[in-house]
Amino acid sequence: MAKISPPADDGDVATGSNAPQVAERSLERALGIQIRQLRRQNDLSVSDLASAAGISNGMLSKIENGGISASLSTLQGIAGALNVPISSLFASFEERQDCSYVAAGQGLTMERRGTKAGHVYELLGHVLRGDTVVEPYMITLRENAIPHTSFRHGGVEFIHMIDGEIVYRHGGEQYTLRNGDSLLFDSNALHGPEALVSPTSRYLSIIIYPRGEG
Repeated sequence: MAKISPPADDGDVATGSNAPQVAERSLERALGIQIRQLRRQNDLSVSDLASAAGISNGMLSKIENGGISASLSTLQGIAGALNVPISSLFASFEERQDCSYVAAGQGLTMERRGTKAGHVYELLGHVLRGDTVVEPYMITLRENAIPHTSFRHGGVEFIHMIDGEIVYRHGGEQYTLRNGDSLLFDSNALHGPEALVSPTSRYLSIIIYPRGEG
């Protein structure tokens, strides 16, 4: 009888990505970090903020260190003392939870360069915060689509062929892309579909660039 190995512990599971690990933060910890940042931005000491919020220095220290779960009235007092809406105290935690869901076929059709040439862009999601912008598109090249190799923008781009066949140009190189093929490249160089081999084609395009560079 074949021996079945037990499932690995959660701590042993990895994605295979080289992305740095992010420590899990509780709501209390995220609140504490945000309150401390706002207090320092307002050049207030722990004693100053605690006094204005009507709580003890010790309680404020515990809140900033994520050691206790503060009541809503306490948070209202702290927000009032900082002269900010209470929702801003949760900004750090909410930013970490940023997520975008788009149901199949419900992506937003966008007008972009190439649209008039028969290139249809369906935006599949968006990131609201952070230093990096990620734009995932499903691009459909219609039967009347015109080759266009003059795209150029900041960041990097990843494309993955879903249907059809095209010849894609990046700088001085040409790549024949068929179902399942992928291409990752520096999008500062001129690029785009140079020849449409099949009548229609469809591929996923993910553009990534620093926020503010667009």
